[in-house]
Amino acid sequence: MTLRAATAATAAAAAVLATTALLGLAPQAAAAPGGPVPQPRAATAENKAAAARAATAPDTLATLSRFFAREGKVSLTAAQPRIEGEAIPVNHLSPEFVAGRAGASVARLEFLASKAVSSDGQQAALWTARTEAGWAVVNIATGDDEFRYARLGAAKLPGGTVFREPQIDAWYVAGGSRVLPLDEDAVRAVGAGGTTLGAYRVRVAEAYGDKLPGSPYAERGAAGGYAEGSAVAGTPVAAVTGGAGALALGAVGLLFLRRRRAVA
Repeated sequence: MTLRAATAATAAAAAVLATTALLGLAPQAAAAPGGPVPQPRAATAENKAAAARAATAPDTLATLSRFFAREGKVSLTAAQPRIEGEAIPVNHLSPEFVAGRAGASVARLEFLASKAVSSDGQQAALWTARTEAGWAVVNIATGDDEFRYARLGAAKLPGGTVFREPQIDAWYVAGGSRVLPLDEDAVRAVGAGGTTLGAYRVRVAEAYGDKLPGSPYAERGAAGGYAEGSAVAGTPVAAVTGGAGALALGAVGLLFLRRRRAVA
């Protein structure tokens, strides 16, 4: 990547992430008068059903039609989006694990993802999370990352926990005492053969230990602290809509994200 391209990508990422913070799109950091709305510890059948209702609501499907038609690949009326399969849990690196809290899991549930497909084969992930108003769609992202890495993780380490380290956009699967990479970013972080859970904990503590909620870094609002909105150079995110990069879906703002494919 050229310096100009890298700079543009970083600027685009910063703009998207800033908009994300303003719209309260990061599920664990959703703005609320009483503080963040906590997500469930596990994706129960009830949670999945609620996410499915949000994903298949008429307003959501109408927004999906605009999303799939945004670049002229398909017309608005011909998009005919549909939701395939059930919502799946998407886990992110846990701040409690980074902080070394006893018994903390390496990852925590961040949102549920539903796969949306258009009539011409385009795919997107609907992110649904628990909000003050109930379960709602909080983001639409291009591609099938969440579902692809879930499959890769299950094949690489059956029964393991697939999770993302959002600060570097790396995907892993963890099980027992091992953390294995699922994409190129994760390979750069822990090597092609993976690492031990203990060694991974040391790495993320060094990287993010001073950026956890309540730290001076977070209180200054620098890059959003530890939250999903933490901007790092090279984050593969770019806004694909005009204006503020958002379309209204009920009371929730949506940010459309374009993502790369970087499978290990």
